[in-house]
Amino acid sequence: MKALVLFSGGIDSTTCLAMAVDKYGKENVTALSVFYGQKHKKEIDAAVLIAEYYGVEYINIDLMRIFSYSNCSLLQNSSEEIPEESYAEQLKKTDGTPVSTYVPFRNGLLLSTAASIALSKECSIIYYGVHSDDAAGAAYPDCTEVFNNAMNTAIYEGSGKQLHIEAPFVSCTKAEIVKKGLELGVPYELTWSCYAGNDEPCGKCGTCIDRENAFTVNGIVDPLKNK
Repeated sequence: MKALVLFSGGIDSTTCLAMAVDKYGKENVTALSVFYGQKHKKEIDAAVLIAEYYGVEYINIDLMRIFSYSNCSLLQNSSEEIPEESYAEQLKKTDGTPVSTYVPFRNGLLLSTAASIALSKECSIIYYGVHSDDAAGAAYPDCTEVFNNAMNTAIYEGSGKQLHIEAPFVSCTKAEIVKKGLELGVPYELTWSCYAGNDEPCGKCGTCIDRENAFTVNGIVDPLKNK
């Protein structure tokens, strides 16, 4: 059996990659990264290093033009600044709509793209690292269990029942993901999560806040701070 992992170079997808390699062997795993117009390429750079670390096939594709009409604050063409506060604080200001860092239907597009590549590569499973902290309060509606189940059904049926999605953390917290990754010896010092593209993580954006909390809950300091 072969697996394709949607791979950003962050904590969640790197843990998924480690799980796939552990289960299927590196020779049967392909890591797929997508550039969609982010303000920086730090995660992509991290993804390359991590793919080399695990010795898996690595594919990087560019879908920037598809998102060029969006004013999402993560994107290069946006007039918005990336919020420097937790997702919970951001959601208080959105009246239940997604936060400004929500890239329009990104996971739907990425999973569809991954499905096409996975079938071409004779993979039968797609791993991706959505988790409950991102889904909470509709911050990212394409990270929910409902969305995941719907996409899994669509891809399974649309692939002639050859391919399905595995989202092992869809009901887990980021802290639980880190716990699993520590058990697998994931090289978290190679990962990148921050929405800013500076030399060091900003420590203020939603994903930095979640990342620090996840390591704190597990009783350790983020390995990036020890580099």
